[in-house]
Amino acid sequence: MTKTPLSSIVLVFVASLIGSFGAVFLKMGAAHLNRGFKYIVNWQLAFGIFLFLGSSVPYVMGINKGELSVLYPMVSLGYIWTLFWSRLFFNEPITKGKLGALAMVLAGIVCISVGGR
Repeated sequence: MTKTPLSSIVLVFVASLIGSFGAVFLKMGAAHLNRGFKYIVNWQLAFGIFLFLGSSVPYVMGINKGELSVLYPMVSLGYIWTLFWSRLFFNEPITKGKLGALAMVLAGIVCISVGGR
């Protein structure tokens, strides 16, 4: 395998997006546990698990035809999505430190993808 097709990159990109929404719903579902462990079964928690598992489908489809060394680091894009979802849904602050860390994640993804060509 000499080159990772764009379709594989898009599939892994989509998988990271779906997985990051899974984290959002897990947090929403976990908030119900403040009222007691008997609330472990709730739709947000179940949907979060479903999204995490569902993100495996496009991921597996993507790595099937692409280079794992190029595609696997793209999973870390989920950190970037999660930062924005955390701000949007939970009003969590986006600090300079978080932005700096995300810049490093992006730089790493670019370096790996460029090095893979």
